[in-house]
Amino acid sequence: MAKLAVIVKVLPEDINVNLDELVSKIKEKLPEKYELKDYRKEPIAFGLQALLISVRMPENVEGGTEELEKIIAGVSGVGEVSVEYVSRIS
Repeated sequence: MAKLAVIVKVLPEDINVNLDELVSKIKEKLPEKYELKDYRKEPIAFGLQALLISVRMPENVEGGTEELEKIIAGVSGVGEVSVEYVSRIS
């Protein structure tokens, strides 16, 4: 079965959120069918940084990336979530 590689941009609620801890919280909330592969920090402005998170997920999930976005948005410390990139991988 094919999978999707998804890059999700996560903005924290404020500048004081520890991004490494935020990644750990997100990883804990993800169901088994989602696999957090990697992440990096991206400077935005005035000390604010975003997370770019790489997630592998099944291709046949109903609603596409909507469930993934809702899970991440529900994590304490997350301000905004947006899908930046989706690609099919084998």
